[in-house]
Amino acid sequence: MKEKSSRVRIYNARTIGAFFLLAFVAYGIGSQLFESTNTPVSHFGALLIIANSVMVFFIGTLFRKTLKSYNRPVGNIYLFTRIFEALALLTVFFNGSKSGEPGYILAMLVLGVGSIPMCLTLRKHKITPSWLAIWGAVGYAVFAFGFLMELFGKAWSIYLLGLGGLWEVTFGIWLIVHGSSTEKRAKSVTSDS
Repeated sequence: MKEKSSRVRIYNARTIGAFFLLAFVAYGIGSQLFESTNTPVSHFGALLIIANSVMVFFIGTLFRKTLKSYNRPVGNIYLFTRIFEALALLTVFFNGSKSGEPGYILAMLVLGVGSIPMCLTLRKHKITPSWLAIWGAVGYAVFAFGFLMELFGKAWSIYLLGLGGLWEVTFGIWLIVHGSSTEKRAKSVTSDS
């Protein structure tokens, strides 16, 4: 019997991690500036919202490469989720709607629901530590539930954003720190013939 190390590779981990953090900041600041009555400030906010959507698209595209090597449907679901989010947020804001509108709510609901299988795949294949993957799955489930309630006229999302939002920041930092590959120990039995 001998123990071997195998590597779990997260392709473009540092880039994905940076996009998670930058998209969070770009959207948060951009959505506030976009509503300004000062035209140059509003235009800068619009550019930040566009930047957010581009980064969200690339998060889905780049992370799909890792996910599809473990579970192709989950990789595709996550890519669709991020594309939907990117396009929906662009559409909502450039139609002059505010962040409480149904388009925004639907974008966030799809993000929450579509990210749960991604987190479960991270845990199942030990791509990340279990605590991080479970936190993500629970955080996105709570996040999605908050936005589902918004569709029924209950203003719950603001109270249920924290767990998922904090996970995205933590996950982004984890990806940057751990780089493009993480190690996992796998025991394998080999026999000499």
